[in-house]
Amino acid sequence: FGDGSPVASAALAGGVATISHTYTSAAGFTVTATYDGAPSFLSSSGTDAQTVNKAATTTAVVSAPDPTVSGQPVTLTATVVPSAPGTGVPTGTVTFDFGDGTPTATAPLTDGLTSVTHSYAGTSGSPYTVTATYNGDTDYTASSGTDAHTVNRAATTTAVSSSPDPGVTGQTVTLTATVSALAPGSGTPTGTVTFDFGDGTPTATAPVAGGVATVTHAYSTAAGSPVTVTATYNGATGFAPSTGTDTHTVNKAATTTTVASSPDPTVTGQTVTLSATVSAVGPGAGTPTGTVTFSFGDGTPTATAPVTGGVATVTHVYAGTSGSPYTVTATYNGDNGYTSSTGTDTQTVNKAATTTTVASAPDPSVTGQTVTLTATVASVLPGAGVPTGTVTFSFGDGAPTVTAPLSGGTATTTHAYTTRTGSPFPITATYNGDTNF
Repeated sequence: FGDGSPVASAALAGGVATISHTYTSAAGFTVTATYDGAPSFLSSSGTDAQTVNKAATTTAVVSAPDPTVSGQPVTLTATVVPSAPGTGVPTGTVTFDFGDGTPTATAPLTDGLTSVTHSYAGTSGSPYTVTATYNGDTDYTASSGTDAHTVNRAATTTAVSSSPDPGVTGQTVTLTATVSALAPGSGTPTGTVTFDFGDGTPTATAPVAGGVATVTHAYSTAAGSPVTVTATYNGATGFAPSTGTDTHTVNKAATTTTVASSPDPTVTGQTVTLSATVSAVGPGAGTPTGTVTFSFGDGTPTATAPVTGGVATVTHVYAGTSGSPYTVTATYNGDNGYTSSTGTDTQTVNKAATTTTVASAPDPSVTGQTVTLTATVASVLPGAGVPTGTVTFSFGDGAPTVTAPLSGGTATTTHAYTTRTGSPFPITATYNGDTNF
C-alpha cells in the first residue's frame, strides 16, 4: 500500500483481484500490486499513485454547568470527529474563545476530546458565545464549533458593623459594609451600598471598593437606642443585591455645666444675670437641649429656664448681703441625648449705697413749739430695696442727739427749740446703716 502497513493478498477471479485499505495519514502513496504467477503464467508487478487528502472534521463544544453565576468555574469540552468518509481520531489542539474578551486558551486533544475551565467575571454579555476551534493536524482539517453559555448574577451577602459600639450622642461612628459573593459564585463585588442609620435621618450611599463600603454618622440622640443599621448592596452587572443589619447602641453623652453671673459683684437689690452654659464632653458632640435649674444660694425658690443654643439664663435680685458671697448652683436636667450635670459659681453682694433726706414741720416754728423731724432713707441705684435700722438726729442747738428706728424707710422724732438764738438751726439726720445698706 506504500504506507508501511502489512501487505495483503487477494485471489484472482476472472483476472481481477480486489482488496480494500484505509490510509491513516494524508500523503501521496505508491501502490504496488504483485502477481505471484501460476503454472501457466509468469509473475508480474504494477504500480499506481494514490493521493490521500486530509479528512474534514466537525467540532462540537458544550459547557457544564450551564447556566453559571459570576465567578463560578465552568468546564468547556470540545469534541472533534472526522467527517465521512474520513475516519480515525484527530490529534492536535483546540483553541477556546470564551466570548467575554478575555484571552483565549489552547488545550491538546486526547482521544478527540479536550477541556478547559473558565470563570466569567460578569453578566454584561450573557449569554456568551463560546467558540472552540480545532487547529487541524497533518491528517485532519481545522473546524470550529460554538455554544451559548448563560451567566447569571451571583448571590451576595452583606454584613455591616459599627465602630465604636456603643457610641454616645454626637460621636462620629464609622459604619462598614462588607459585600461577599456566595458560592458557587466568586469574585469581588463592585457598585454601591446604601446605609440606613435607623434614626430617621437621610440615607447615605457609598461606593464599594475591594468589597467594602464605609460611611460615618453622628447620632444626635440616644432615644430609640439601640438603633438598627441597615446596609443594602444595590447590586452590579455580576452580583445580585443583598441586605445586612446590625444594632448600634447610642448612650447619652456626658455634659459639663458652667455658670457665670454678671455683674459680679452686685449690691443689695441689684438685678444680676445668671448664665449657665451646657456643653457635651468628648467624644460626645452636639448642643444639649432641655432645662437648667438655678439655685441662688440665698434660700429663695429655685428657677428653671430652657436651654437654647446650649445656654440658659435667668435674672435674680439678692435682697441682702448676709450670705455673701453666695454659691450659685446651675443643674442641667439632661435630655434624650445628654446626661445631667451641675456647675457652681460665687456671687458677691455688697451693701447698697443710700441717701438720707431730713425735713422738719412746721418750719418755721416758735420757741417751745414741738417740731416733727422726718428722715427718709433710700437706696441708690443700682441698689434697691427699703433700708432698715436707725437714724440719729442732731438738732443743731446743742441738745442731745436722738436715735429713732426706720420704718418703711422713714424715721421720725420730735424736738422743741428753747431759744431762737442760733436760728436757723442745722439739723443732721445720720442713717446708721444695716447689714444690707
